[in-house]
Amino acid sequence: MSVVVIGYEDADHVGDAVRSALAQGPAVREVIAVDDCSTDGSANLLDRLALDEPRLRVVRREVNSGGCGSPRNDGIDAATAPYVMFLDSDDVLPPGAVDALLAAATGRGTEVAAGLCVRRELPSGREVRWQPELYARAALVTRPGRRVRLVHDTLCVNKLYRTGFLREHGIRFPEGRFPYEDFVFTARVLAARPRIALIPDTVYVWHVRRSAERLSISLDRSGVDNWRARITAHALAYDILLAAGEKRLARASRARFLDHALRMYARELDLRGAAYRREWWALTRAYLATFDAADFALAPAPGRVIAQVVLASEKPRDLTRVKEVAARPARLRPPYARAKDGTPVWSADLPHVTLEHLLHRPVRVLPLAVDAELRPRARGTRLRLRLHELYGRMADAAPATVDAEFVNRRDGRTGLTLTARFHADDTDPAPYASGADSWTAEARADLAALGSGTWDLRLCLRFHDGTTRETTAHASAGPGLLRRTVVPSARHGVLLVQPYATHAGSLALRIAPGLRGTATVLGRRLKRLLH
Repeated sequence: MSVVVIGYEDADHVGDAVRSALAQGPAVREVIAVDDCSTDGSANLLDRLALDEPRLRVVRREVNSGGCGSPRNDGIDAATAPYVMFLDSDDVLPPGAVDALLAAATGRGTEVAAGLCVRRELPSGREVRWQPELYARAALVTRPGRRVRLVHDTLCVNKLYRTGFLREHGIRFPEGRFPYEDFVFTARVLAARPRIALIPDTVYVWHVRRSAERLSISLDRSGVDNWRARITAHALAYDILLAAGEKRLARASRARFLDHALRMYARELDLRGAAYRREWWALTRAYLATFDAADFALAPAPGRVIAQVVLASEKPRDLTRVKEVAARPARLRPPYARAKDGTPVWSADLPHVTLEHLLHRPVRVLPLAVDAELRPRARGTRLRLRLHELYGRMADAAPATVDAEFVNRRDGRTGLTLTARFHADDTDPAPYASGADSWTAEARADLAALGSGTWDLRLCLRFHDGTTRETTAHASAGPGLLRRTVVPSARHGVLLVQPYATHAGSLALRIAPGLRGTATVLGRRLKRLLH
């Protein structure tokens, strides 16, 4: 096995990446470290490591490529082992990764073996599994077109490839500065119709450093060029699959674009400037215009609805509402308009963006809208929830109770669970065209039980017809609702509480207990203001 480690200006981390590859044991014949013309001493560090490790070979590029594709291609060219895999300089391979992948590839006689990747947030250590459904159990895929979910895993690093297979089919990464090069490489691999072994083992740890001075391509989405590059890579991947006769995979890749990329960037639109939003909207409309009805039909409803809104309007509009539809789970907030024939539509201004599917979808997947108010007070914190009617579907299901959980964002543990009963809010004027009622529920929250950290509010709505719906809540931004508040606490003395809205508009909560915790947070705030 050859492990190709690529790096540029990453002397702080590349040593750890190389050592994690060497630590895989004798299954790794060689580690090929390709330095992309770094100026921070990375190449010299690698040379020193190579003095004591004969399995490490250092390849120095003379000119910086500007991307990840060219150094990986250098690694493919230099590889001498029957199998090759890729590792970025700021990530690591977990123990046993290579053995697990090699055993799957050789045991099944496949050209590709793939395993689970975890995204590890640093410095918190919180881990999120990447595409866990695909790697829930061991499987053999004899024809990629029969497992369209494969296009959802666009990573190249959690996979082992037979070196001869890549060379025989001329499978390479785009050269030079080409962001999202792995989209194209993965499409080229699938287009060659390899046999693929899937394993449930964790084989790659993707480090996410959001506070780094130089963000990775996947995190640095502040400029519209990033979105343009993503569209370019998606479009090329689609063309590669279609040209290879893999129409099902090609369509599935477009469905993934709608459900993943479009929703992710739509959630962040109101964080950008007006010029960015205008250009993003124009780029998106132009790309979506190349989709046909079958492409849209494969995508989950939220992505389809966002696409329809973008196509229906030449200028950015309804961004707050679009953001909430892009959330996970999706939330469709008022107004709830209808066409003249009674068909649910996006709004009176866009009546041709129809929402008829909402009349037939099961309650457990509907984009229910719940507004949440959290009012920290010395005499007790109250959580108030308001569930909006949705074209008569809530009245039919009859809201009964709600379980509200505060979940720690770092480790996923539940710190506090509240249960409240819904009651019809018949006297409150409905703020939407349908004129239906809403339901409210209230509960007292002992925030001292949560402790320090960031907490996300998650809801489980229960209905009298026996169905349930898990969702999040929209953070109401009324006067005094989203601000820091110091409240007395018998357990901690004081609590500094800040309800706030996430990028997707969901209610979350930051808590700092005690005088020291309060002083630390306020000190950081003051420092930011001074700077």
